[in-house]
Amino acid sequence: MTDEIGRGSLCAAMTRPSLYPVLLMIACLCALTPGMAHARVMVLFHSFNGSLFFGRYPHAFIELSGTLDADGRVIHENYGYTGNGTAMQALAGPMPGTIASEKEDYVKSTNVHFAVPISDQQYFAIRQEIERWRSGPESTYNLETHNCVNFVARIAELVGLKSEVPRSFEKRPKAWLNYLIGLNPQLHAQPIK
Repeated sequence: MTDEIGRGSLCAAMTRPSLYPVLLMIACLCALTPGMAHARVMVLFHSFNGSLFFGRYPHAFIELSGTLDADGRVIHENYGYTGNGTAMQALAGPMPGTIASEKEDYVKSTNVHFAVPISDQQYFAIRQEIERWRSGPESTYNLETHNCVNFVARIAELVGLKSEVPRSFEKRPKAWLNYLIGLNPQLHAQPIK
């Protein structure tokens, strides 16, 4: 019971962007302090507001951060799924897709909707899924039906969340992640305005 309360509080705190750097620093310090339990890997769910007309499109992606229990390896990675072509090609229909990792400045400029602690097994399952989307049967990008939101939905499913993607949210990452919060009240997270 205490673990659930602590986890909920951490997830709620992670929805406040101003606390994100502080919580990440605490997790890193715990991982480096001898005699303390290792900080578990967390999967953080991000959205980028973007614009459909100027600059970068709205985007959803995940960040994996913490320490693996098995070998103490520090994890700090992020992954999103995007089309491997121009915006005009994406609007025209299916195209090759790619898994992309973002630079730290970009990650810091995004919305952190919530975080979920994961086991080592879930971490490796996520990494396998990433490879499927990178070069396997999931590698064809379609702005309408197989995009960054669908990728993040699959990761959410792997960590035990309800993760349906209604058609009205296919191209609205921030709105969809807020919707996901409503589907998963155990997150104790608040929608981002």
